[in-house]
This record gives sequence, C-alpha cells and structure tokens, in this order.
Amino acid sequence: MSKKKLRLGFEGKEKTVDVQVPDGTPDPWGTDAKLDVVGKDHTRVDGVLKVTGRAKYSYDVHPEAMIFAKLLRSPHAHARVVRVDLSRAKALKGVLYTEGQEGTVVHYPGQHVAGVAAETEEILDDALRLIHVEYEVLPHVVTVDAARAEGAPPVLERRNKNVFRERGRGDGDLDATEAAHKQADVVLERTYTTQIQTHSALETHGCVCEWKDGELTIWASTQGTFSVRDSMARALDVPQKKVRTITEHMGGGFGAKFGIRYWDRFCAKAAQMTGRPVRYLLDRKEEHLVGGNRPDSRQVCKFSAKKDGTLMGADVRSWGTAGTSARAAGVFNPGIYKFRATYKETYNVLTNTTEGRAFRAPRYPQGVFALEGMLDEIAEEIGMDPLELRKKNDVHSVRLAQYEVGAKQIGWERRNERPGSGKGPLKRGIGMASGLWHHTGRRGSAVRCRVDREGSVTLSNGAQDIGTGTRTILAVLGAEELGLQPQDITVRLGNTDDPPGPASGGSTTASTLGPAARDAAWQAKQVIREAVADARGGDAGKLDFKRGKVVGAPKDLSFQQACGLLGEAVETLGRWHKGRNYPRFEEKVAGCQFAEVEVDVETGHVQVLKIVAVQDCGRVIDPLLARSQINGGVIQGLSYALYEDRVMDPGTGDMLNANLLDYKIAGSREMPEIVSIPFTVSNGINSVGMSGLGEPPTVPTAGAIANAVHNAIGARVRSLPITPDRVLQALGVI
Repeated sequence: MSKKKLRLGFEGKEKTVDVQVPDGTPDPWGTDAKLDVVGKDHTRVDGVLKVTGRAKYSYDVHPEAMIFAKLLRSPHAHARVVRVDLSRAKALKGVLYTEGQEGTVVHYPGQHVAGVAAETEEILDDALRLIHVEYEVLPHVVTVDAARAEGAPPVLERRNKNVFRERGRGDGDLDATEAAHKQADVVLERTYTTQIQTHSALETHGCVCEWKDGELTIWASTQGTFSVRDSMARALDVPQKKVRTITEHMGGGFGAKFGIRYWDRFCAKAAQMTGRPVRYLLDRKEEHLVGGNRPDSRQVCKFSAKKDGTLMGADVRSWGTAGTSARAAGVFNPGIYKFRATYKETYNVLTNTTEGRAFRAPRYPQGVFALEGMLDEIAEEIGMDPLELRKKNDVHSVRLAQYEVGAKQIGWERRNERPGSGKGPLKRGIGMASGLWHHTGRRGSAVRCRVDREGSVTLSNGAQDIGTGTRTILAVLGAEELGLQPQDITVRLGNTDDPPGPASGGSTTASTLGPAARDAAWQAKQVIREAVADARGGDAGKLDFKRGKVVGAPKDLSFQQACGLLGEAVETLGRWHKGRNYPRFEEKVAGCQFAEVEVDVETGHVQVLKIVAVQDCGRVIDPLLARSQINGGVIQGLSYALYEDRVMDPGTGDMLNANLLDYKIAGSREMPEIVSIPFTVSNGINSVGMSGLGEPPTVPTAGAIANAVHNAIGARVRSLPITPDRVLQALGVI
C-alpha cells in the first residue's frame, strides 16, 4: 500500500482526503486529474454496426438446421390442468418434440401448459392449435383491492392469505413519528397510487440454443450472461464448463432479463432432444403477459411540517402486487429529505397475475412520485416555494448544487405563483422532483487487456452491453491509459468464455468494468514502459503515453513502435477495487429534474414541453453517452407518468392490452425538449471515480411532471398514469 492525497467533490466544493492505494494499481483520479480522452464526447464504438444493421442480436442467430419452439399458454388466471392431449400435435408432420404439464395448477394468465418444437414457425402455430387442454377453472383475483377484500380466494394453494407484511427496510419509529406530527403546524393525509408497468423492451425475451459434442451454447437476450450460464447448468444438471452464453448485442433490458425462465429451459431441452439448434423468442403478447412488470402501489401518506418549512414526520403505509410473488412490491417513500421521524409499513399483495420483476430503479419511481407530491402539497399549505422547501430539508451537497443548475435552465421564476392561474384553456406549469440512487460496483469481475506486438489493443469481458454503451466506456478508459483514441481499442463483450463480469442490474456494469478496464490497461502500460526502457534507455517510470506516442525516452516512439519492442504479446487482468482505500465524497448518487407542461383543461390532455435533468454519476467518462443515458431514463419516466398501464379484466383475469397498440408507450410525438446535464463529481468510490447511470435518471421524472401538472391547473392528480380523464376528474369536470 502507498499513501496518496486525493481531491474529491465538484467545482466549488472540494475536499482532500488520504487514501491507501494498493500496490500494482493505478493512482485514483481526483478533481485535479489531467485527462486527455475521458470527459470528452465520443460516439459509440458500436454505433456504425447498429445503424447499418450489422450488429447481431439473438434473433439474428440462425445456426444450420435451426428449428423453432413455443409454449402453449393458459387463457385462465387460475385453473387446474386436468388433461393435456398432445396426440394430434405429435402426429403433425414437422413436429419434432412436445411436452405437457398435465396435473399442474396455473396461477396467472399466460402460464405455460404445453410446449412444441417444429421445423417451421407455420407448423409450430398449427401444432399449438391442435393441442387440447381440459381445465378446471378456479376463483381468481387480479387486482390489489380484490385480493385484499374479505373472503377473497387465496392466490396460491400453499398460502391461506394474500397480504403479507414486509419488514426490515427501514420501518422507522411509529411513536416518534406520531410525536413529530403533534409538534407540527400542518399535517396532511393523502393517498397516491401508481399503476403496473410492463417492461416492453424492444427485443423480447428468449434465446437460441445449440448442442455440440455435449456442450451447450446459448445466444440469449439477457442482462446476465453468467447468470444464464450458471442457472441453465443447474437446471439441466450439466457441468458449468459445458455451457456458454453469448450476448453480442441486445435490444434493451430494464431488470426483467436475469437468469433463465421456463421458455429458455424448454428451448435448451428441445435442442438436446432433437439434436437440432432451437430458437424461442417471445412474441409481443407473451412479453406483456410473462416478460415482467413494475409492481403497482397504493401509498397512504401522512406528512407533517412546521410553518417555517421544517419537515417533521412522514408515515407511509403502502400496498402493491408483484403477482404471485410475495416480494418486490415496496416503495421508496419516505426518503431523500431530512424528517424528524419516519415510519412505514409495506404490504405485498398476491394476485393471479405474472410475477413482478426488477424494473429500472425498483421501488423508487413509485415512491418518489408520492413523496414529491406530498412535498409540494405541504409547500402549498404553508405558502412556501416548493424548491425552497426542498433546499431547507436536503443535506446532500451535490443535489443542493444541482437545484441551482436545474432551476436556472427551466426558468423556475416563470412558474405560477398561484397554481392554475394561467389564462385560457391551454395552461402551462412548472414542477420539480429529486432523485437518489446508490454508488455501485461489484467485486469478482475482471477485464483482460491484450496488446500485441503490432500495437492492436483488445479489452475483453464476458458481461453484456445491454445497449447502454459499456463497450464505449471501456474503450475510452483504455484509450486514456494508453494514450490512444477509443476507436483504436477493440472491446469484446458478451461471451462467457471471457473473464467474469456482473449482471446489468442496479446500474453496476459500467461502474464495475470501467475501473477494471483502466487497471488492465495501466498494467499493460507498465510492461510496455519496461520494454521501451530496456531497448532504448531512459527511466521506465517517466515514460508517458500521449496522443499515440510514447514520450520521455531518448527518442519519441509511436505506440506501434513501442509495442514492437515487446518480446511477445502482453496480457493483463484488471480488477475493480473499492473499500476503505477509496472514501466516498457523498454516500448516495444525486439528481433532480424540472418539468414544464401544457395542459388542455377542456380535453385533459397533458403535453410535456421541456424536462431539465441534472444527474450525478460520479466522474463523467463520455458526456455524449451520459446524455444519451439520461435521455433514455427521462423518456421512460415520462411514458410511466402519462401513458403506460397494464389493464386487467377482473372477471376473466385477462390482460386486455397485451400489445403495443393498446398498451400505450410514449412515442416521438410525445417527446419534449430534454436538457440532460451530467453533473461531474469525483466521488472516490473507485480508481476512476465513476458511478452507474442506468437507473437514477428515471427516478424523479413522474414526480416532476405531476407537480408541473398541478402548477398548471391548480388541481392535484394523485394517480398514475396522468390520463385525460384523471385530469378532468381532478378539475371536477367529470
């Protein structure tokens, strides 16, 4: 270990700390780091492949003699499968494998009851229609209210109730919270609700499976190449070394694509049984039914404050459903702001719907929508500017600085001092909300750097780039260390034959692999330095790599000339380092968003005009890529705020809008001006100082839009999505 001074923070607020740097690793970058490549705009290294259609996704994989698989799914929300007759399907020419689930109980619409593999997709469809299934239909409940009602039928036979208290997520102190309410000048009780949002990734779930010589290759649309490999090996009871996952490119994953699901196992088994490669990628209806969703919420909130804006107590009782899973339906509320005391009760409610899945900042968008609405309601009650209320009760130094940036960009002074006071039927309003996330990064991952004697550089890891730009991040960091440009670096991702990497969840992939890539490139640089010093003289420690050259020797060399002095190609393995050696500037990642909307009070239509998103992600490696990530989070947050909503028929248990026509997602006509502002902070969490960016930008969006709608019309919409009928109801028109 060696002791170093490290400057942390951001412009206008910095501090110097002592850090212990492990031997054989690069010194961490602080605010005073002089960098040539990092921090500048770079286009995606795989951008040309994608726009020209040459990027290969799982759907594009066509091994020789490939066949197709699909599952027959139950139309019922709850039923016992009495009999499955596969005889006519088996007899159909071109059907190669079938499987039935006779005797099982289905607990949600879309649960599989049989499966077929066939020569063509046309034969497959015909075979599925020939399967006869006899059901004993059972009582069901598909909404939280129905499942909570007295006498509701149990969703799962092994459980005699549908509602479960979740404990251990900062429940707080009820007595202290009630005492805080009593000391307050204002106490408000309100109920906020959010809907179920399906993941709706552009590329659906699924894979292509091929067996060769007893080894399985899976081309999967996944957020976790290694979790797919490991879970498939366990499911099939084969050695892990006999399974390989490849995810060269993928079309989106927001938290629902980890490990394997039944269709993946069926695909692999069908390939094993037939000796043919098999493809199974879900169709759009299947994706809606079983591909994953963000749980809903009903949040009963009791908040209190002093007239001077001091937040006193926050009491939140929430209910939500993750379908047949008694978990993951909680909310992040209260949080962000400093209350004298808080208390929460969280209840997970079982329903006869498919299981919820992690969804881009799980729990946070639901909770922050209600939290930020309550903050605005308190501000209005005590006659205080909503932004000033937040500043008074926020202790996060980064977000306090971000407030100033965002307020200036949106023109906060233009907001209606009296909500709803604008003239005419088209009323404009401005609102804001805050966000919070975690510093991220995981041990156990490694990046390999290979530099050959011709000067070609390859960085490789087995994790996936799910579309967020991880390839580019690694290329930028490798280029910084080696004095090159990102286009000079080849990055290979998505093959589990390469070094281990993380699953893309919790905004961890780039923040784990980025520092590891820097470490690997730094190690390779030390080897090249020694080779140059040995061959040309000079002090190896004083050689520098700049703009494609190695300088500091008696004579400057090009990078390629320097590599030519190597005896053989160099391979290094870089890892992610954290812990007591790298103290954090702030414990959490901060962000805030400001929204301007226009609301037609005659029709109830809401048009978002502008969103300003100020987001911390530690050191910004590539601002262009960071802005793209922030844009994506804002767009998904806007879609959640105004449009997306899974609609279930309580009588039949069917999902009524399992398509992209009736399940509305925001499109180009709904897009506002988005001003994305990456806020650079040297946070000290790792040698690069970077944190994840995938999830934080979607956290505040719905809350900011809802508060802007209230500022426009003077009426509060407390349920998502904010549809025209809900706006008109809030106005008392209907």
